[in-house]
Amino acid sequence: MTKIKGSCVLITGGASGIGRIMGRMAIEKGARQLVIWDINETNIASTVDEYSKTGKVKGYKVDVSDSAQVKNAAAMTVKECGNVDIVINCAGIVTSNATFDKQTTDEIERTIKINTVAPMVVAREFLPGMIERDRGHVCNIASAAGMISNPKMSVYVASKWGIIGWSDSVRIELKQMKSKVRFTTIAPYFINTGMFDGVKSRIFPILKPEPTARKIIRSIEKNRNFKGIPFGYHFIRFCQALLPTSIFDYIFGEVVGIFHAMDNFTGRKK
Repeated sequence: MTKIKGSCVLITGGASGIGRIMGRMAIEKGARQLVIWDINETNIASTVDEYSKTGKVKGYKVDVSDSAQVKNAAAMTVKECGNVDIVINCAGIVTSNATFDKQTTDEIERTIKINTVAPMVVAREFLPGMIERDRGHVCNIASAAGMISNPKMSVYVASKWGIIGWSDSVRIELKQMKSKVRFTTIAPYFINTGMFDGVKSRIFPILKPEPTARKIIRSIEKNRNFKGIPFGYHFIRFCQALLPTSIFDYIFGEVVGIFHAMDNFTGRKK
C-alpha cells in the first residue's frame, strides 16, 4: 500500500479538473504537503487559497512542455517542500477534432510535448531520489484513447499510446531492480471536466470527475499497475486480438459509436 498520509504529493495540472479534485483528496487523506504545478496563475492562486485552509499547499507556475522550467521547478519544490513522495502526472491537452491532414506542426509538437514527453521529464527529476530512498510512487494519467485508435484525435491518441508504453516499461524496470518505488498507469474514458466538451458517447457514459478522481487515488494507494476506467476498457486489446480489424471497427466504431465521439467536439472554452 502507498500511504498518502504524511506524504508530499505533487500534481501537474493540479489547479483544475481532476488534478484539483485529487489535490483536495490528498489533503483530506493527510498529505503533509500538496504541491501544485500548473500553467494558470489565477487557478493556482485560488486553489492554494482554498486548500490552505485545511492543509499545507504550495503552488508553482510551470509549463511542463518546457524541460528547463520542469528542472528549475523540481529543484525549487524539493528545496521548499522537501522530498516528493508521490507524483501524479495529470497535465494534458487536446487541441481540436481536426483530421490529421489538417493538424499543424505546432499542434502536433505541443500535444506530444505535454502529453508524452512532459510526464517522462517530470518523473525523471524525482525518480532517482525515490529509488535511492526505496520509496515513492509515480502515477501517469493516460487515456482510454491510448488503447484504441480513434479518428479526429489521432495526435492525442498517439501521445497517450506513448505514455502508456513508457509508464508500463518503467514499472517493469523498477520490478527488475526489486525497488519498492511504484508506477501506476491510468487510462480513463472521456471525463466531464470541460476538456472534452461536445463529445458524444453512445454507450459508455462520460465519466464524472469526483468518482474518477477517487478511483485514481485508490489505485495509487493499492499500488495498481494499470487501471482502465470504466473496467470494460480492460478488454479492448483482448477484443482487438480476437476480432478481424473490419469487425472490430464496426462493433466499437459504429455500434458502440467510439469513432464518432469527437464529431461535435468543442473543447474547453478559453
